[in-house]
Amino acid sequence: MMGKAALMDAIAGTNRGLLATEAQKQAILAAIANLEDFNPTPRPVEAGNLLDGNWRLLYTTSKALLNLDRLPFCKLGQIYQCIRVETTSVYNIAEIYGLPYLEGLVSVAAKFEPVSGRRVQVKFERSIIGLQRLIEYNSPVTFIQQIEAGKKFAGIDFAIKSDKQQGWLDITYIDNDLRIGRGNEGSVFILSKT
Repeated sequence: MMGKAALMDAIAGTNRGLLATEAQKQAILAAIANLEDFNPTPRPVEAGNLLDGNWRLLYTTSKALLNLDRLPFCKLGQIYQCIRVETTSVYNIAEIYGLPYLEGLVSVAAKFEPVSGRRVQVKFERSIIGLQRLIEYNSPVTFIQQIEAGKKFAGIDFAIKSDKQQGWLDITYIDNDLRIGRGNEGSVFILSKT
């Protein structure tokens, strides 16, 4: 599809948005809007087979995520959003790199509730922050299995009061390997299925 190729070209070289200039940001938003007009899935929230799985972030305007790269001696690694439709769970995982042996991880576990054919309400429940070695982090899949098994992790592992920490996300485009979302804080997210 031409629109997808144009979007991929627009985000190329922006390092998930960290290096995007204002002109690039505007071009990317235009490419997103163009692709959203041709969403092959009119009610994305109901397309559990497409939604379910592990997604890797390709581009975002989220300051909360991009600011992780501004921590001293740290560089943002891969960012994943893993969705488990059956349990209405979502796991956001950001890998942090820097000094040798001090690779970190910032993760948030949440529940989502469909409120329309394209919008989900998200309630954050748990945050886990720590060194990958101490947490014994190998991959998003094994990490999520440990969370779901109830494991408490070394590092900072705490419950979040979900009545205060919540938001919504509109899924504005989804197909077999690409998802676009727009969040309540005005951020956009482009993810590819892993």
